Amino acid sequence: QVQLVESGGGLVQPGGSLRLSCAASGISFRINTVGWYRQAPGKQRERVAHITNIGTTDYADSVKGRFTISRDTAKNTVYLQMNSLKPDDTAVYYCNLLFTPTSWGQGTQVTVSS
Repeated sequence: QVQLVESGGGLVQPGGSLRLSCAASGISFRINTVGWYRQAPGKQRERVAHITNIGTTDYADSVKGRFTISRDTAKNTVYLQMNSLKPDDTAVYYCNLLFTPTSWGQGTQVTVSS
């Protein structure tokens, strides 16, 4: 059974940093393209970044230059390093496969506020 577990969220002041983790069981991140998504209150879920099976990365314009997606294939974990956080980054963050999404995990709440 596939399970995705996100962690690392929290409350941070504008300009601060957080690193999110996405651990998977039942699937291999090494052979899949994995995305980070977020959903703010009252808004649709949007893709933030993704990393392909060969390590190529892509980012939404809103986070380009501030967020970095990476992975540890030995731990089957994908990370999202978020720097220079803004209040608009406040959302629940999720991970999932980009092309064949599975059941969504619980997500991790990121709140950027002074």
